[in-house]
Amino acid sequence: MFRLSTTPLDPAALARELGDPGAGALVTFEGRVRNQHDGRPVTALEYEAFAGLAEREGAQVLAEARTKFPLLAAVCVHRTGHLEIGELAVWVGVAAAHRGPAFDACRYVIDEVKARVPIWKKEHFADGSPAGWVNCAVRSASP
Repeated sequence: MFRLSTTPLDPAALARELGDPGAGALVTFEGRVRNQHDGRPVTALEYEAFAGLAEREGAQVLAEARTKFPLLAAVCVHRTGHLEIGELAVWVGVAAAHRGPAFDACRYVIDEVKARVPIWKKEHFADGSPAGWVNCAVRSASP
């Protein structure tokens, strides 16, 4: 299940959505708002999404992960709106019988969500300099 949220994420509650008696592995990823970008101090972020398309594409990513990896469950939730430093911006969790596929699937999901889902962020810099909206859908050259 993929969804957007305007309210803070609760990792423990999200992890409970992955409960399956056959799961020997539960792997999660938490993406948080950090206080800098490219050496510039950041005070906050704003996220916006094209909701209908984002939810469809996010669901497609999770469906692909279930096809590529032997998963029992997969969830991804991305925040929208204004977020402060340290707040949870995205959460991914997968459950599988074994750790290898769980780790691989979790990495696949966050990488594909970042590359394909139409979500934009605006960084607020400490020096007050203006920042434009940045499409989060980019593939990083480094892990």
